[in-house]
Amino acid sequence: MEQQETNPQIEQHAATASAEPAAASTAEVMPSLEELLKEAERKGQEHYDAWMYAKAEGENIRRRAVEDVSKAQKFAVERFSNEMLAVKDSLEAGLAVETATVESFKSGMELTLKQLSSVFEKFNISEINPVGEKFDAHKHQAISMIDSDQPANTVVSVMQKGYALNDRVLRPALVLVAKAK
Repeated sequence: MEQQETNPQIEQHAATASAEPAAASTAEVMPSLEELLKEAERKGQEHYDAWMYAKAEGENIRRRAVEDVSKAQKFAVERFSNEMLAVKDSLEAGLAVETATVESFKSGMELTLKQLSSVFEKFNISEINPVGEKFDAHKHQAISMIDSDQPANTVVSVMQKGYALNDRVLRPALVLVAKAK
């Protein structure tokens, strides 16, 4: 009979022991509010730091882009300028000649013009000389209309050549246009 009495005690003790680990494991799974708060603050700080890094990186990229555009604008004509210096040197050398004749001046001017035309060709600067073409307000600027045997709105005469850079008009040609009959 004594065994029967010990059995309920053992069963009661076993029931209490099995209930304790379940409660202990539940307590371990659920962290305290303080721990949850610390973890949330840590994650919040990580996200804030990542956001600040991304913001700073974006500002650096924007600043570098502004600097690059500024440098590109500032030095865009450097190659062209270097080529034009040779033309200027030729003009100055022509003026420095002491015993110049009309023929030597003309020869020097022709060579300098050839040099200038070479620079223009190298940098895709083309002349707009529209004699005989139909008037185009995008490429030509009409100074006057004159009576002519040519069809109406045809360029009769060019007062000043125009120029285009890569097919973009730098300066329109100043032209005289035929009147309608």
